[in-house]
Amino acid sequence: MTAPPFAVSDPLAHAAGNGITTDTFVSAGRHPISPTTPSRADGSITSLKRTLSGSGESVDDGDDSKKTRPGVKRACNECRQQKLRCDVVQVPTYKSCHRCRRLKLDCKIDSSFKRIGKRSRNMEMEKEIHELRRQLATQQSSPTALSPSIKAPPSEAASPRISNIPSQLEQYITSEQAVNSLLHLRSGTGGLSQERSPNGHLRQQRRLEGITLTVEQVDHLFERFFTLFHPFMPLLDPSITPDAYFAISPLLPWIIISVAARHYPPDPNLLPSLSAPVSVRLWATLADVPQNYVVVKALCILCTWPLPVSSTSSDPTFMLSGLMMQIAMQIGLHRPSHAQDFARFKEDLREEELRDRVKTWVACNMISQRVATGYGQPPSTVYDWALVPSASNGTNYQLPEEVEIRLSIERFCNKVTRSFYTNKMDPMGLVSDEQRGIMSDFLAHDFEEIESKLRPNTSAITYLYLRAAGLHFRLSAFFDSSESQDYHAHLTSLWQATTSFLGRVFDLDTVGGLLLHASNYILQMIIAAGFTLLKLLNSFFADSGKLAHGRDLFLKTIKAIRTISVATNDLPSRLAEVLAQLWKSGGSGLRAGQGQAKSLENSLQLKVRCRMSMSLVYDSVWRWREEFQAKERGNLETAVKNPTNPDSNVESSASSTIDNGLPSEGLLGDGFGTGSNTFFGEANNEVFDPLSWMLDGYTDFPYDM
Repeated sequence: MTAPPFAVSDPLAHAAGNGITTDTFVSAGRHPISPTTPSRADGSITSLKRTLSGSGESVDDGDDSKKTRPGVKRACNECRQQKLRCDVVQVPTYKSCHRCRRLKLDCKIDSSFKRIGKRSRNMEMEKEIHELRRQLATQQSSPTALSPSIKAPPSEAASPRISNIPSQLEQYITSEQAVNSLLHLRSGTGGLSQERSPNGHLRQQRRLEGITLTVEQVDHLFERFFTLFHPFMPLLDPSITPDAYFAISPLLPWIIISVAARHYPPDPNLLPSLSAPVSVRLWATLADVPQNYVVVKALCILCTWPLPVSSTSSDPTFMLSGLMMQIAMQIGLHRPSHAQDFARFKEDLREEELRDRVKTWVACNMISQRVATGYGQPPSTVYDWALVPSASNGTNYQLPEEVEIRLSIERFCNKVTRSFYTNKMDPMGLVSDEQRGIMSDFLAHDFEEIESKLRPNTSAITYLYLRAAGLHFRLSAFFDSSESQDYHAHLTSLWQATTSFLGRVFDLDTVGGLLLHASNYILQMIIAAGFTLLKLLNSFFADSGKLAHGRDLFLKTIKAIRTISVATNDLPSRLAEVLAQLWKSGGSGLRAGQGQAKSLENSLQLKVRCRMSMSLVYDSVWRWREEFQAKERGNLETAVKNPTNPDSNVESSASSTIDNGLPSEGLLGDGFGTGSNTFFGEANNEVFDPLSWMLDGYTDFPYDM
């Protein structure tokens, strides 16, 4: 019989190459391997090794070759369960695999081990939960069976021992704990758990690290958010329940709760308690790549109402706004009708989903523009085809009238920034006085056109955004040269824009107290308006007619800033203190018109000129540092705890009340533990962040952003 051809790795062919023929195997009691002879490769190799070694051991007939041998276990039980590669060593000595050593698992190999599917395990957990709930319901429905009468001896009545608890009650407690653990496991990052109230009823709770809120508290906070805060940025759907928000995102519901906790009367300490856990949850969520659609909405809300900080160097809002825009474009929100081009799978969006994507993309651009304006930075907005007026688009892209007006306002702010502060031929990006005058005429026409679109039923918040845009536009007057032809006219327009904006701010306080819940952008523009009044009322521009009205507005402005502040030592309260000290050092407006006219005109010129319309704020704080900090005339930390009365002859009064109803303390008192010397070092940059350099060093916040 002619042997069939074999591959190079065939053991029989290898043996033949060493002078071993088929007869050798026959003489040893083995059968030759042929294509029709069933044989295991392991058996052939073993026979070959025994033949080559000349062991001479006798082997039985071919009956053994027909017996099936058990498979060799090459992976431990844990790795087989997870279908992972295993490097366990069985011979000569057993050595656990790397994964079991790293995870401290019991590394063993059982011949009877069988994998358990995850679906089967989940079904078992479901059955166990249902059974435990059934047992709880049965025991709760029969209180006599739950707690039978216990007649303890008189000596033990005052101090009962654990052994006196009946067996049924022990079983009841164990079952409840088991249900809580299983529900907590299945709730994922939502942190849903159960706890027994003093009256014996089970109540559900939401947990975030060490913070625990009952379901009733969560519902109240959500209602508070949608009633008081949501009108400033109507992005989310109020009809969605809190449980639904917790089901779709581990971050968004806690962002909503942290915003609603601002000035929260039932628990004033809720916001400082939530700040650190929410910050940790935020960065943990952002570290999980890729991101989803809901994270963009969470960033929109957080950039509108940031967590409280004490300096701009520790404020991540501008960075988060850029991240918000990048994530939105990465998932294709800027191309809402072609979402499948940015997804791994084909997406068939319904009309309401398409509308929501457009609405979210609009919100991203508006918030990014407001953040850039408030922080004096270039915007990262993308006003493309998806955001053109609805008349140019189909039905799916039509925005609500109120939203479309607000979008046009932010587009105007973007136009102001790019017209005045993005000159590529100037090292500071500023345009010349002549170009600024021409641009101002065109922009004034655009502003009037937007103003004409407002209707009597337009909300007060939209009017406020329009006046904030007007202030952003007219703050460019501080960049004019005192010799320019339109200098005085631009200062007059700035005065009108400032007083008009502040008038809307104070009117908003009478509309359901909405000023207390205003966005961070509105707060930043109020601060800019306050420094504008400070600058103008202590210059040649102030006359007897403007001085009285301006002084009243300035005192109300400081009151508004301290009212919106959520903590005594946060950034708004510190800037309000700087305003008050500068106002008093300048004579409270009474020195206006004194001195040489030339020096008074030059007093309006700015030294800090690279922060766009917010350069005035940074420049004023620079001057405050030169006047107070350099001469050691005051300590900001002490002054913030005892706010300066801008309309009195004393430096500070913790017990007095400022004129015009201006309180001497912040709305929430000490807020973040004043009196503590705790300071988490914050990176400062004297050149690029002068505001941080001047205000850093007095942080009392118990967490590090």
